Amino acid sequence: MIKISKRAKSMSPSATLAMAATASEMKAKGIDVISFATGEPDFDTPERIRNAAKGGLDKGQTRYTPSAGIPELRKAIAEKLLRDNGLAYELNEITVTCGAKQAIYNALQVAIDPGDEVIIPSPYWVSYPDQVMQADGVPVFIKTTVENNFKLTAVELEKAITPKTRAIIINSPSNPSGSAYTARELKALGTVLAGRDIMIISDEIYEKLVYGDFVHTSIAKACPETKDLTVVINGVSKAYAMTGWRMGYAAGPKPVIEKISALVGQQISGIPGFIQTACLEALTGPVDDIIEMKNEFRTRRDAMLELMLAIPGLKCPVPDGAFYLFPDVSAYLGKRAAINTSAKLAKYLLDEARIATVSGDSFGSPENIRFSYATSMKNISEGMSRMSEALKKL
Repeated sequence: MIKISKRAKSMSPSATLAMAATASEMKAKGIDVISFATGEPDFDTPERIRNAAKGGLDKGQTRYTPSAGIPELRKAIAEKLLRDNGLAYELNEITVTCGAKQAIYNALQVAIDPGDEVIIPSPYWVSYPDQVMQADGVPVFIKTTVENNFKLTAVELEKAITPKTRAIIINSPSNPSGSAYTARELKALGTVLAGRDIMIISDEIYEKLVYGDFVHTSIAKACPETKDLTVVINGVSKAYAMTGWRMGYAAGPKPVIEKISALVGQQISGIPGFIQTACLEALTGPVDDIIEMKNEFRTRRDAMLELMLAIPGLKCPVPDGAFYLFPDVSAYLGKRAAINTSAKLAKYLLDEARIATVSGDSFGSPENIRFSYATSMKNISEGMSRMSEALKKL
């Protein structure tokens, strides 16, 4: 029998992908399941972007590409970062990756040695801890509170830093809570981190999906003293409905970016040229489609939140961005002996109400459940009705 490494044994499958797959399997069997588990827009990729990919194919863009990405795309990313974020980067400070997930993974591989600690505010995206452990690092979780809208404070950060701390992951807007840091809050965190040998991984993949008067800010802009410590992570998956296209990028200090790019070369060589051409169109073309999607997401957020808060016992802050609600469901835990965790409650909702969600256990918040409102208003209305009736039975 082939021996499985300790590293592989420690790795868990993605809980969000697993629940989405379960819902899809049930639907394939003819079971009427409404899925709130999927973390991706339900819109089609805009036509102009699809046409750019087709044009790239017709031009023969099917050969190997530079590991760091084609120069035209990196130039467009640099222009985007300057225009939207007020951050100036040279092309050799930007690398293209197979999704933002690979950018984060590679940044950790570059910065972390065995035993190094990585601070992760909780709740967190499910992949962060596993990616840290794959780099032989040690995740250090800081539990945030719903009263502070699931955001880390400077005082909490200061207390968590040890001589072994080598990195921190900041996700704003956040998956799973939708919370986002203001420029003032990021400045406070940056002041704690400035001057320390700690890499800041700033996951900004939901940057374009913020609502109302909220303004997204990168920590590298809010606290310029941290720019040389920060690796900005972003991509086209969420804002442009391009999750399956697998293009992300990292921008940061040249020595770090060069090593991230070298890893990309060893892992995948580089993402296809016609996809990079499509991403170039996404970043340089009109923004009407982004605004339209964002406005629809805000309408859905408000509708789902109103219906959810009408259910007795559920508590949920208003998210600033992304497309998730992360209610506290502790009022329903233990109502039955067999339903004493959010994972078991999520299973109950799947079996009883035929709605798919993702339990908060996977996000480091066992008293919560994540709901994605990246689905139709019809599904939101019917799904919340089903959940209300199921919870009444408890």
